[in-house]
Parts: sequence; structure tokens; C-alpha cells
Amino acid sequence: MTRRLAEVAKKVGVSEATVSRVLNDKPGVSDNTRAAVLTALDVLGYERPTQLRGERARLVGLVLPELQNPIFPAFAEVVGGALAQQGFTPVLCTQTAGGVSEADYVDLLLQQHVSGVVFFGGMYAQADSPHGHYDRLADRGLPTVLLNAAIDDLDFPRVSCDDAVAVEQAMGHLISLGHRRIGMVLGPPDHVPSRRKLAAGRAVAAQAGFELPDAWVERALFSLEGGQAAATRLLQQGVTAIICASDPLALGTVRAVRRRGMSVPADVSVVGYDDSSFMTCTDPPLTTVRQPIESMGRAAVELLAGEIAGVRVTHDELLFEPELVVRGSTGPAPA
Repeated sequence: MTRRLAEVAKKVGVSEATVSRVLNDKPGVSDNTRAAVLTALDVLGYERPTQLRGERARLVGLVLPELQNPIFPAFAEVVGGALAQQGFTPVLCTQTAGGVSEADYVDLLLQQHVSGVVFFGGMYAQADSPHGHYDRLADRGLPTVLLNAAIDDLDFPRVSCDDAVAVEQAMGHLISLGHRRIGMVLGPPDHVPSRRKLAAGRAVAAQAGFELPDAWVERALFSLEGGQAAATRLLQQGVTAIICASDPLALGTVRAVRRRGMSVPADVSVVGYDDSSFMTCTDPPLTTVRQPIESMGRAAVELLAGEIAGVRVTHDELLFEPELVVRGSTGPAPA
């Protein structure tokens, strides 16, 4: 019993005495805290007291494209924890190649009568992808929040990292090291965050007095293999630095440099994006742009909770400023 109280209290962020009052159905606890404690019991696998088993936790869908990229489980942990503190139970939905699609998950979540949905890295970020399943959410009036940049005609609250600032920070750092032949490895052409990164890259280059030609911009799927293939083509163009739209793309870029018998950062500097887990453990440690995961995830949950409560929240995009983390994968431009 003592262990259960301690674990639940830690999960929710309240005292063991508060957890005890909830489990014994005593007064003096807010509805939100009571719901969060009951949700934590469910998540940790403990049975609810008999007198409380009739109270069902509210469900919220958390839809991610995959879990292989460390940034997605990191966001899921933050959002899932914040949802539990608000009295919701997250339902994790991850897509698989040839398996259940994002649209399929929307149908399943609607069938389960979820209270809301949080998306991260979904099809809403790609202009040429089908978006009919978002229309179904809007038609139902289901509270929905999008994490990351989206196409313009989706009327949902959006929480994004400022892609333009991210590239300004990365390119400014490389320029200060003497680089002028700077390439970029981005997502598909219709990918909104990648479009923003490219626009910012060209603007910074122009201000610094050089160009970012099409030949120095490569597109790839967000994977290590995609990064390696794209970077291999950039290296043939003679770039001395490469800014990548994700950390896996950056790790693929490092591999491409080494496959050509070159080294990072002596021959080519590499900058990632996300600062996902273990980037300090790579060889060399990766210079990358850190997304403020904690702040973004909690903001998304606050927006969703407001919508569920019937409060009309802003549908303007909330932009969060990233932070450049300089490590060993960037250095002076080769002479």
C-alpha cells in the first residue's frame, strides 16, 4: 500500500496524503487532482478501490508517425504525463508502414468517443497529403491540437518550434566558423517545416552575401538512410557544412562523410535538429538545435484541456524558440 501511494504521488506530483484521500473517497481534493490520481492508478496498473471503479478516465488520442525517431517518444512522454495530470488517459497511436494509417486511427478514436486528440508530425504538415480525416474531426467539433507546423487551412490550435529561428541559429554558427558553402538536408518539398527552414536559410545566406542554390539543397525521408543518401549527393557539390532537418538525418550525414574517407568536423561540419536523446553520445557529439519539448508539450495539453472545457482558445500558431547546442560535429571551415 505504501509503495502504491508513493508511486502514484510521484506520477501525479502530489503528496501521498492527497492520494490517500482520493483512494478513500474523502473530501478536500479538487476534481482535476482526483481525476489525475485515478488515471495514474490505471497507467501504473493498480486496481481502483471498489467504490471508485465506476468512474471512467477520459481518453485522449496521441497520434505519432513512428517511435524510431527519439523525438517522438520524448514528446509522447511529456504530453502523456501532462494529460494524466489533467485527468485524462492518453491512448498512444503510432503508424506503421503498410499498417494502420493516420486516417484509420482517427476513425478508431472517434469510435472510442475520445475527449480529444493531439497529433505530432502528422500528415497535416505535408501539403500534398490527404487531409479528409482532419475534416471529420472538425465536423464533429472534437478538440484537436497539432504539434508542429501545419498547412494553412486547418482550423486547429497549433504549437510549433520556430523553424526560421532554428536555421538562423544554425547558419549563423556555421558562418561564424568561416563556412560559406552550406548545404541543407530537408524533408519532402511539400513539408511545411522544411519549407520554412529553406526560406530562412536562403534569407540568412543572402544577408551574409552568398547564395544557397538548389544544388545545395537535398530532400529525404526522415531516416538515417535518407540522410546518408542526400548527404552523399551534397558532398559531390563540395559543401563544407550541412544543416539537417532532424537528428537521424544528421547521423546519416556523418556516415556519408566517413564513407567518402572524410571526417567530421575537419572536412565537413554537421548540424542536426531536435537534440533528441543520446546526441551527446555520438562520435563526434552532435551539434544540433534543441526543441523545447517540455514547454511545447505542456502548452499543447493546456490548449486541448481548454477546448475540452468549452473555452475557445486561440487558433493562432504558438511558436516556441529553439536553442542551438554546440558540440563536436561543427568546426572551422577547411582552408
